[in-house]
Amino acid sequence: MKIRRFSVAGALFATAALALGACSTAETGDDTPTTEPTSSQSEGGETGGEKTVTVGWNQPFYSYNSASSHGNATANAIILYMTQASFNYYDGDLNLVQDTSFGTYEKLSDDPLTVKYTINEGVVWSDDTPVDAADMLLYWAAVSGNFNDEVEYDEETGEEIVGENQVYFTAPSPGLALVKDVPEIGDDGRSVTLVYSKPFADWETNFGYGVPAHVTARLAGLGEDPAAAKEALVKAIQENDRAALAKVSEAWRTGFDYTSLPSDPGLYLSSGPYIITDFVENQYITLTKNPKYTGDLQGKVDNITVRYNEDPQALVQALQNGEIDMLAPQATADTLAALEALEGVVVESSLDGTYEHIDLVQNNGGPFDPATYGGDAEKARKVRQAFLLTIPRQQIVDQLIKPLQPDAEVRNSFILQPDNPGYEEMVANNGSAEYAQDIEKAKSLLAEAGVETPVDVRFLYGASNVRRANEYTLIAEAAKEAGFNVIDGGDDNWGSMLATAQDKYDAALFGWQSTSLAVTESDANFRTGGVNNFYGYSNPEVDALFDELQVETDPARQLEIQIEVEKHLWADAFGTTIFQFPGVNAWSEKVTGVDPISISPTIFHGFWNWDKVS
Repeated sequence: MKIRRFSVAGALFATAALALGACSTAETGDDTPTTEPTSSQSEGGETGGEKTVTVGWNQPFYSYNSASSHGNATANAIILYMTQASFNYYDGDLNLVQDTSFGTYEKLSDDPLTVKYTINEGVVWSDDTPVDAADMLLYWAAVSGNFNDEVEYDEETGEEIVGENQVYFTAPSPGLALVKDVPEIGDDGRSVTLVYSKPFADWETNFGYGVPAHVTARLAGLGEDPAAAKEALVKAIQENDRAALAKVSEAWRTGFDYTSLPSDPGLYLSSGPYIITDFVENQYITLTKNPKYTGDLQGKVDNITVRYNEDPQALVQALQNGEIDMLAPQATADTLAALEALEGVVVESSLDGTYEHIDLVQNNGGPFDPATYGGDAEKARKVRQAFLLTIPRQQIVDQLIKPLQPDAEVRNSFILQPDNPGYEEMVANNGSAEYAQDIEKAKSLLAEAGVETPVDVRFLYGASNVRRANEYTLIAEAAKEAGFNVIDGGDDNWGSMLATAQDKYDAALFGWQSTSLAVTESDANFRTGGVNNFYGYSNPEVDALFDELQVETDPARQLEIQIEVEKHLWADAFGTTIFQFPGVNAWSEKVTGVDPISISPTIFHGFWNWDKVS
């Protein structure tokens, strides 16, 4: 056994969403990848002479569109990281590196901010269709929100209700929402130029492409021929053809969700080093080298299989048995001890870019919704405050986290992690000090609110996740003392429920994971209608502060704005933070080139360097 330990230098980390979507497939068209699914692979095992690296993971893949509100999850991002080439990526020291073997980008002007993105000639999807401006234009149209109709929302779930003829892609990205004009296409259809209406601090990590335009267009009925379908899609965007865009937005939003290998190969086309070749629901997904990939990040192993199990101890056993080669579990002290007892295994402890938290639903007719009390927002706020005051955050850290990380502390910021510059100043000023556990104060607030006890709170978490099950038990016991009946809503489909089933839960326990160092990334979590704001939270002052943060480049002022945002979040009783994840990665010594980072994609980072010794 080898043990490596390191910590990540402070940076302005932000977080990404965790959510699951529905399953849908489409009829097979002409978008057939060269590499077809193979039945010769057995749950990630070795195949005659080929090298396969198998990774244990806790949550299954479910959407090929991570730009949608429900698909924006680590479970999807780690697969797309290996199957979609991109303009840039983070190296092992969290420096942003341009991948010029895929394409280039250049800032042409600061006033107005103008950026040109160009995809290299010869870059193709795995069905030989060029990756080009149509793919980027579709991404802009979808993520900018500029074409979205105003839609209604289900009063119980908060889910968007999109009419048959309405245009709605997803909640807009704050950065791309600043690009109001249709980007100009150039370089024989390989480039687009974005002109921002305001400066934007994080422009460099703000743009790319997503699902293939020609497949989206085909699903929307714009044509079977890839070139003709793309041409029709570009025209619909440029001319704001509402009838065509309604079908395009529906296809983009729902057409790429699936939980097993779809019959339509167009739904998993690859532009990156690997392509999906096998996918068995809730068991495993296998990626195989993409023969159409010509970039610099060619993988060394033939296949990468990700096997799914929510139970970290089961993954440890699988590593010991040689069924998997590496894992990044949500570890407990028992998990770490079991890993460190294994021979021939490298164990690495690190600070993870994920933090545990609880969010409260404010729009589902439940105990934290003003509508439950005749629209009395202050009454609902007091009930939220009372519940948050029962959360035994220190006890959770002491019992569940310190055995893994002896110096662990309660995290007291929604935006900054404990080793970030400005964290201490944030905590001293954001109002989090008011939320140390206080059962008597919680009782008093419920009495002031005049609510009848016990107050039922349906509590959502990953049922098979041992650590979260333990957290639920501690929370339920403590909250009961104050007059709350915390109902066990543990469900292994918790991710899919976050964005679509708010009528079934009132509080959700899960983790936000950083995907970049962008200072504006938390915008999507707390802005009214933000892509990661599932709960109906809305504060115009918070929205205005995020508007200011988008264009602010001075780090000192950025911190001031973030502190002001958090003052509102804590005062509004949006939710609470609990702890920063103690990261644990482990892999067999037979696998070389493994280099995990603290943010997504964590242990999958640098997969092209992986190799396996027989």
